[in-house]
Amino acid sequence: MENIKKSHLFNASCVALVVTALTFATRAGMIDPWREEFNLTAEQVGWIIGTAFWGFTVAMVLGGPLVDIVGMKRIIYVAFICHVAGILLTIFATGFSSLFISTLLIGIANGSVEAATNPLIAGMHTDDKTKKLNQFHVWFPGGIVIGGLMVFALEALGYGWRLQMAAMLIPTVLYGFMFLGLKFPQTERVSAGYTYKDMLKAVVSPLFLFMAACMIMTAATELGSNQWMTSLLEDVMKSEGIHSILLLVWISGIMAVGRSVAGPIVHRFSPSGVLLGSAIFSGIGLLLLSYAGGYWSFGAAAVFAVGITYFWPTMLGFVNENIPKSGALGFAIMGGIGFLGGAIAQPVLGRIYDIKFEALNNSLAAGSATLRTVIVLTVILTIAFSYLYFRRRSQKTNEA
Repeated sequence: MENIKKSHLFNASCVALVVTALTFATRAGMIDPWREEFNLTAEQVGWIIGTAFWGFTVAMVLGGPLVDIVGMKRIIYVAFICHVAGILLTIFATGFSSLFISTLLIGIANGSVEAATNPLIAGMHTDDKTKKLNQFHVWFPGGIVIGGLMVFALEALGYGWRLQMAAMLIPTVLYGFMFLGLKFPQTERVSAGYTYKDMLKAVVSPLFLFMAACMIMTAATELGSNQWMTSLLEDVMKSEGIHSILLLVWISGIMAVGRSVAGPIVHRFSPSGVLLGSAIFSGIGLLLLSYAGGYWSFGAAAVFAVGITYFWPTMLGFVNENIPKSGALGFAIMGGIGFLGGAIAQPVLGRIYDIKFEALNNSLAAGSATLRTVIVLTVILTIAFSYLYFRRRSQKTNEA
C-alpha cells in the first residue's frame, strides 16, 4: 500500500465515527424537548429518530456496492455534505416534517461513513480485522460519552437543543479537513482479485443470511434501548436528582473501554463465544434496568453495557473473516440491516411506551415495562449464538 498513510486514514475515520455517535447521543437528549416544543407523541418522535436509521440503511445498501466502483473517498464526501446539511436543517427545524427530513440526511451521512470506513479499515489491516474494527468502533460509544457530557454541560448552562446540535459542526468540519488530500487504498475484494459475482454469491450463503438475521436483533437491542434509555428512565433517575443522560454516558464509557481491549477477549473466547456472552449479559442487564432505581440503575446499566459492547464490531469482523468474498457489500448489508433493526425499534418502542403509559398512567412503570419487551430479542439471540458457537467448535474439532 504505497503512499497510503494508514494512521492518518484510521484517525480521520475515528473522528467521522465520533460525529455519527454525537448525532445519536444528542438525539437521545432531544426526545422530550421535541415532544414538548412541537407537541409530538412518543410514537411521532420514534418515527423521526427512526428516520436516521432508515437513512443509514439506504446509504449502506446503496453506498456499499458503489464503494468498489466510485471509491471510498467519494462516499466520504457524500457523508460530509449530508452531515453539514442535516445539522443545519435540524437547527432551523419547525416541526415534524423538517425534523424528519433533517434526521434522514444525518442518517444518510452516518451510513455513508460506515459504508466507506469499515472496508477501509478491514482492507488496511487484513491480519487482525476483528481487533481493528473493535478499536475503530471504540469511537461510537466514545463519541456518545462526549455527546452526552456535552448535552449535560450545555443544559446546565441553560443552552437548548439547537446549540447542542450546532456544536456538532466542529468535529464535522474537522473530519472533512483530515480526509482532504489523503490517498485511499483499493478495497480488499479488488486487491484479492475476487469478482463481483463472487461477492454476490457470498452474501446469499446460509452463514451470511444467518448472521444478517442476527444483526437485526443485536442492533435493535443495542440501538433501540440506548436511543430511548434517557427518556424511558428519566423519572427513575430524577428521583435521586440524577440527569438520565449520564446513564447513557456511563453505558457508552464502559463500551468504549471494552472495545479498546477487544483483542485479547476475542482471542480468548472466539468471536462466536463473545457473541453468545453478549446476548446473555444484554438480557440480564435489561431485566435489572427495568427494576432498578436511582444509583442502582448504574450497576444494572453496567451489566447491559458489557452485553452490547462487542455486538456490532464482532458481527462485522466475524462475517468479514469467515466470508471474506462478501467484501464491501457484506459490510454494507450487515451495517444496513443492523440499522434497519434500529429503525424498526424506534417507533415500536415509542408505541409500546404510549400503550403502557395509557394503561398504567405512570411514566416510571411504563418506561420499565417498555425495556422488558426488548428482553425477548436477547433470548432469541442466546439460542441463535449458542447454535453458532457449538457448531463452530464442532467444525474445528472435525478439522483437527
